[in-house]
This record gives sequence, C-alpha cells and structure tokens, in this order.
Amino acid sequence: MPDCDYCGESFADEDAYLSHLAADHEEGELGAIDRRRVAGHQGDSEGSGLPVGPILLAALLAFAGAIVVYVTFSLGGGGGQGSCSTHCHGTVNVTIDGTEIDFSQQRYQLQADRFHFEAGNGEIWHTHASGVTLGEAMSTLGIDVSENTVTFQGTTYRDGDEGTAVVVEAAGEPVDPESYVLQGVSNPDNVDQADHVRIVVRTNGSG
Repeated sequence: MPDCDYCGESFADEDAYLSHLAADHEEGELGAIDRRRVAGHQGDSEGSGLPVGPILLAALLAFAGAIVVYVTFSLGGGGGQGSCSTHCHGTVNVTIDGTEIDFSQQRYQLQADRFHFEAGNGEIWHTHASGVTLGEAMSTLGIDVSENTVTFQGTTYRDGDEGTAVVVEAAGEPVDPESYVLQGVSNPDNVDQADHVRIVVRTNGSG
C-alpha cells in the first residue's frame, strides 16, 4: 500500500494514491516527478471513456442507413409506383378496330433500349431510362399516338371523325401521350401495381 509522502495517508493502490495527490494537494506542493505522475494519471483517466468522434460517426451512419431504408420502403419499395427509376415494368393494351396488337411478335421485341418488350413476352414492357413518355414508347413500335389520334400501319384514326373513337388512358384516366411518363414498377411480378395503359381505336367496322 503506497503512503502519501506529503500527508502520510495510506492507499490501497497506485491509482488511488495518484487520485489523492491530484485532489488533495496543490500542484506547487508536489515534487517534479509526482507532478508528472499525476498529470499522466489524469490523462489516462480522461482517455478511459469511449471516444466521442467514432461514436458520433457511427450514430450518423446508422441514421443515414435508417433514412435509406425508410425511403426505399415507404416510397414504393414494396413494388408500387415510384419504386423504380430507370428499369421499370408495366402493361399496355393496344386495340385497333377490334384487333388487339400482339406485342410478342418478333417485330415488336427489343426495338429500342429505352422502351421494349423482350423474351417473347408481349404483355410486360420494359424501360431502361427515366422519363419515357407514352408517345415515345409507342413510336418505338411504329405506332404514333397523340391525345386524340392513333396512326397505325399508315392509317390515322382521329377521335371525333365520323364513326371513329380514340381512347388513350392510363390507370383508367385520359392522358396526353406526349407528356405522360410511363409509371412502372421495378419488380415485373408486381406489374398489376403499375399504371395500366390502354389505347383503343373504335370505328363503325369494329362495333
């Protein structure tokens, strides 16, 4: 057990003794060696806690991770609208004069990187770019669509012409193909959650 050279008090160990010197004796009262020992002991004691910098960094990283998870799942991570940015999937139906266009045919497959059908599937479209409009998508298939017209195989059908009706809608609502951006989902298994696009041309001949 060390004894204090200044007051004679005894201590159980060196740490207790040095703590006593720091607390109960003025610095000027201590010898040069004891002053260094006390200073070293106080430095060790202050450094014995957890480092603040790494703790703050870890907390910030955890917070950032939580934000990413929240955004991913709350803004469509489950496969709904908004869950994709460039590689999206959805469905479209185009019917001209009572005949539904079969997009599984080779001439409609992989026509453009930005919008296409692939793997012989004519029901699910793919985009590999952001901001693809309905008008742009249809033009890659040789179909020109505006708000009131559809041009297919050299024939232009205009809504309002005698005996002609043109429907262009997404999610059951009329849209302007030139400004409407396709709303798809990242997971093709969830295409029922995307805006289904429907383009229909009816004439007197199609009933």
